[in-house]
Amino acid sequence: IIMQIAETLKEITTRQSIPYVFKASFDKANRTSISSYRGPGLEEGLKILQEVKEQFDLPITTDIHEPSQAAPVAEVATCWWPPPRQAKLSMPKRPSSSPPRI
Repeated sequence: IIMQIAETLKEITTRQSIPYVFKASFDKANRTSISSYRGPGLEEGLKILQEVKEQFDLPITTDIHEPSQAAPVAEVATCWWPPPRQAKLSMPKRPSSSPPRI
């Protein structure tokens, strides 16, 4: 379904000349029920986001939940951020030559 959503939104935003960044989460840690589906996880989720990025030529954004997710997410996403409830997440230092991805 994610590919259908990306395709539809790409068509609409292109037709209307609206800049668009595709946003999806690979891990829904802040769900209302502990028994709810969390998502595909980091590895599979990034594969899906990479496919969306390549197939539809869209910039990608997502959120991260742990500092260890920053580097692999930065390989795929145009930008990323900690979700609102984890805004105080301590991020790893980045090399001064790399652009911020927040």
